[in-house]
Formats: sequence, C-alpha cells, structure tokens
Amino acid sequence: MDIFLTQWMTLIVVFSFALISPGPDFVIAVRNAIVYSKRVGFLTAAGFAAGVLVHVTYTVFGIAAIIAQSVMMFNIIKWAGAAYLAYIGFKALRSNGMGKQAIESATQERKGGKQTLSDWAAFRVGFLTNILNPKASLFFLAIFSQIIKPETPFIWQSIYGLTCALMCFAWFSMVTLVLNQGAVRNMFLKASKWIDRTCGALLIALGIKVALASR
Repeated sequence: MDIFLTQWMTLIVVFSFALISPGPDFVIAVRNAIVYSKRVGFLTAAGFAAGVLVHVTYTVFGIAAIIAQSVMMFNIIKWAGAAYLAYIGFKALRSNGMGKQAIESATQERKGGKQTLSDWAAFRVGFLTNILNPKASLFFLAIFSQIIKPETPFIWQSIYGLTCALMCFAWFSMVTLVLNQGAVRNMFLKASKWIDRTCGALLIALGIKVALASR
C-alpha cells in the first residue's frame, strides 16, 4: 500500500508542474473564459479532463502490454520518459510566459462581438484541443512509465488516471475564476514567466531523479 501511495503522490507533484506550466490548453482556457463566460470556461475544463482520461486509458493499457512482452523494452521506455520530462522542463525553463499574449488576443475577440458558445461546443473545444495534442501523448507515456510498475494493481492505475482528470478540471476551473478577477489576473500574468521557469527547473530535477531511480 505504501509504495502505491508514494507513486500516487509522485504523480500529483509531477502532473501539477505540467498543468501549471502554460501550454495549448491554457491558451484555449483563457480565450473561452474571457471571450464568453465562466460557464463556458468550466465546460472547456471538463473537455480537457475528458481528453486526459482518453490519454491515460490508452497509455496505461499500452504500458501493461509492453510489460507483458518485454521488461527490457519497458525499462528503455522508462529511461526515454525520464529524458522527455527533463526536455520539457528545459523548454519551460527558457519560457518568457504566454499569459499576456493569450489575454490580449481574447480581449480583442470579445470586442469583436462574440457573445455565446453552446455547452456542447465549449466541451468539444476543450476535448479536441487536449486529445489532438501529440505532446500530451508523449507526456503521459513519460510519466506513467515512471509511476506504473509490473506489480501495480489495476485499481491503483485507475486511481492514477482519475486523479489526473480531476486535477486537470480543477486547475482550469480555477484559471477560469482567476481570469474573471482583474487584480488577480494581472498578478497571475506578471508571474507567468517565473511560474513556467520554476516548473521547468523542477521537471528537469524530477527527470534526472527518475532516470537514476530507474537504473
């Protein structure tokens, strides 16, 4: 039980860094929250979460199949995954932030007269943005190859997957709320570059740590 709780906490920490570091989902979340409404922002967040569930599902089953075929191949993937975590951390470390650009673009769209977006359309935009992002596939393969072990029970694998989906929904729902508060939004934008760089440094450290642990 203790080892699975440790894996779960590791997943929460790593996925938190990945969520906080701005990416395509963040841009869409900003746009929909500002151009439309909080409701649209929340439904977009639900779409992101559904996309995460899809990524997690095929990743977990894929890793299970790899383990069944070859432990050596699984270890190779683990090392490659650790290297990828360090790589995305390095890219984030060099970030100049992207919140301001997303805000300005969304504000211009709002001035252009966009008024509404249906519930289904809002959910679909979030889902497609997440599910069609090839970097998301690589990320989940990287992180789950570090977390999942040959002896990890299916129930714990399910818990890991649901945790990612719930974290995704919670984070982008919070982003929606923050972006509707002027003072908080400005503070967030000023800090976005350093948030990204801090997350990058931590991802690099984690990538190195799991690579050494794999050996």
